[in-house]
Amino acid sequence: MKELTFIRDNIDKWQKAEGVAENAMAQSPDQLADVYTDITTDLAFAQTHYPESRITIYLNNLSQALHGEIYRKKREKWSRIITFWTHEVPQTMYDARWLLLASFVITVVSALVGVISQMADANFVRLILGDDYVDMTLENISKGTPMAVYNGGAETPMFLSITINNIMVAFITFAMGLLTSIATGWYLFRNGIMLGSFEAFFYQHGLLGESMLAVFMHGTLEISAIIVAGAAGISLGNGFLFPGTYSRLESFQRGAKRGLKIAVGTVPIFITAGFIEGFVTRHTEVPDAIRLSVILLSLAFVIFYYVIWPRRVHNKQNKTDQKQ
Repeated sequence: MKELTFIRDNIDKWQKAEGVAENAMAQSPDQLADVYTDITTDLAFAQTHYPESRITIYLNNLSQALHGEIYRKKREKWSRIITFWTHEVPQTMYDARWLLLASFVITVVSALVGVISQMADANFVRLILGDDYVDMTLENISKGTPMAVYNGGAETPMFLSITINNIMVAFITFAMGLLTSIATGWYLFRNGIMLGSFEAFFYQHGLLGESMLAVFMHGTLEISAIIVAGAAGISLGNGFLFPGTYSRLESFQRGAKRGLKIAVGTVPIFITAGFIEGFVTRHTEVPDAIRLSVILLSLAFVIFYYVIWPRRVHNKQNKTDQKQ
């Protein structure tokens, strides 16, 4: 390739990289690393084909500037923790917004399948949840305490057990992407059927309202986080199935990196959901208005953090890039 052609094809990218280096504080470490990788690749090409050229010196200086900014970022451990939750996760969620929608649709459709199946066959829930769980619930209903399952142990051990289990479910949902995104989709489908058949079972016993108030006090966060983890698993699986212009390995690595960031981002949500389930859900005597308020606040948070805030972060980043 002629040097002029090489410069013409890449000059816009290099100018953007200069802007990134100059405004490094506004960039995430991952963005810096991606730009640095692109520049060092071009530098290696230039060193091979135009070793005495001024463009080689220019790329070398630019790569050194980016390298310095990356390692400066590494020293900012505490600020990185903050920007991870306020910038990196939301930006990643924006990039994965269609995957999140797909995960949500799979969950809703499967929940409807669970509802329809339970309404058609009253014993369907036994196939999904098991005889022991169903018999225990029927006994609780007969005693007038249908939600007694949430009051089955000491609060702190229950909170820890629930939180650990939920985090494991999220990472299993993500890890299923190793078997392609279809496997993650199946896992989401399975969870959705469980939810739908469970609620339909309570509807058949005239307890749908009580069930939904109890379940969704913690379930709004818990189910939402599983849907988000589903987006992470689909990202992982799609990275292998649909490499696009990347090699299959590089595409898989990018999908895994994005998916892992999404999955890690759900951990605080599961901790909060576990706390509510362990300490609050058991108190079914709490006025319905308060329980409904908890559900609505949880839903508002989920919509804001996973839908509205990512778009704001993305738009802000776009404005910054345009100024550069």
